[in-house]
Amino acid sequence: MDGNHMSNGDTIGFIGLGNMGGPMCERLLAAGHQVIAFDLDDAKVAHAAAHGARPAESAADCAARADVLLTSLPRPDHVEAVMVTAGALAALRAGSLWVDLTTNRKELVARLAAEAPPGVDVVDSPVTGAVDGARNGRLTLFIGGAEAPVARATAIIEELGTVIACGALGTGNVVKLVTNQLWFVAAAALGEGFALGMSHGVELSTLYRAIIESVGDSFVARHDGPSIFAGHYDPSFSVDLCLKDLGLLHELQADVDAPLLLTDAARAAFQDAGNRYGGDVGELHVAKRLEDDTGLSFRMDGDWTPPWEVTDQ
Repeated sequence: MDGNHMSNGDTIGFIGLGNMGGPMCERLLAAGHQVIAFDLDDAKVAHAAAHGARPAESAADCAARADVLLTSLPRPDHVEAVMVTAGALAALRAGSLWVDLTTNRKELVARLAAEAPPGVDVVDSPVTGAVDGARNGRLTLFIGGAEAPVARATAIIEELGTVIACGALGTGNVVKLVTNQLWFVAAAALGEGFALGMSHGVELSTLYRAIIESVGDSFVARHDGPSIFAGHYDPSFSVDLCLKDLGLLHELQADVDAPLLLTDAARAAFQDAGNRYGGDVGELHVAKRLEDDTGLSFRMDGDWTPPWEVTDQ
């Protein structure tokens, strides 16, 4: 922890020190917060401790010692396992706040909030911006909940990036899933665009320049295109996690009185990628499908530093 920083207010508990949670925890430590950290992986806890965190013995111990508990976990079932089975929810003290940073099922967040001990507030605040955003404090966080706990949470999590208040508890997850809905559609379409242009004799370098200098430009093209060119397809976010979010989107679609054809098509494309390559591969294997089917290569020379290795100067 930077010796120039002093401790800021509430003691924070942080559960889940993975690809996103670990860098977020480090950002909070660097900002001067007192953080108690827990993960099932002892090495990740040790890494957080090396940056100034105090290790917790268990998820319940972490929750019991925290004024504000943050959870950053891969899936809704992991949240339920930590908060219910491992006892973190019951361990929260009156006056404490639980902020779930997981991309979660809104109904689960509502149920766990109802089961929280008296005097415990709950907000949902899933994040977007990838591992590089987590490392550099440039995430976008979508927060849902009552006004007072949202304000309390925002004072802490704004260290991680831009915080957008979305409405009542659960709306943070709805907004996050909408942003992922558009991301998945764009990622699936990007490979199709490369395949179409290259099949008609356009060099990939020319095609990519045209995309990012035209109406075809997008965050996905600029952020994810290089991961395709480098051939690693961004292993920091797996196809399985894409499918998890697409499954949550499918649940939300039941309340929309219209077919969401592009969302369904993106789900089918990612499911095909999972069937072909396995769920643990990088998300952009959704584009590799087009390479394999057409016999084209989307490799391109360039300084394609993996985004999770990029740090601000």
